[in-house]
Amino acid sequence: MRLLLVEDDDLIGSGLAAGLRHAGHTVDWVRDGAAADAAVATTAFDAVVLDLGLPKRSGLDLLRGWRLRGRALPVLIVTARDRIADRIAGLDAGADDYLVKPVDVDELAARLRALARRRAGQSAPRIELGEVAIDPAAKTVTRGGAPVALTGREYALLLALAQRPTQTLTAEQLREAMYGYDDDVGSNTVEVHIHGLRRKLGRGIVQTQRGFGYRIGGGE
Repeated sequence: MRLLLVEDDDLIGSGLAAGLRHAGHTVDWVRDGAAADAAVATTAFDAVVLDLGLPKRSGLDLLRGWRLRGRALPVLIVTARDRIADRIAGLDAGADDYLVKPVDVDELAARLRALARRRAGQSAPRIELGEVAIDPAAKTVTRGGAPVALTGREYALLLALAQRPTQTLTAEQLREAMYGYDDDVGSNTVEVHIHGLRRKLGRGIVQTQRGFGYRIGGGE
């Protein structure tokens, strides 16, 4: 998933960013509310991990503004504010989940996977695509029961498509799912990774919708 991490504490932010990247996510980290609002306005994130006590603009103010403008992206609050009243305020402002610091990164990653499943209308933790199966928790892919080794970018691309089974995604949307602001991205990188997926999982795993983009297939 392409995640926006909004955290002004350098120690906490670096730990969360490293842990989420280790879990297979693309993470863009900003340190204040104004930068977070600008990032959400220009980039299609799969979810936001949001602190509340931020410079320039508070997390609750950001969240209320996003919801008022119709932005439906999942938001998981991670904050030191542990009162029941704070939790209620965060959830009522539009948060999808709420965690109190200190946060276990494995639990955070699991909650983000649950948000992704709900957003995609999926209840099962595994995603089945014909003979291809994806386990987001274990970050494994099998074909006909046999494990398949994917690169990190191939896996990110596959998951971006699989979590939106009814949508056609453009090459630009797929690039945004795989790469952060600081990554060097080649012009044909999406096509290269799709070729790799088709070679390893079957030509039908990614279907080309000419003039529009790509959508997930069954892998046969």
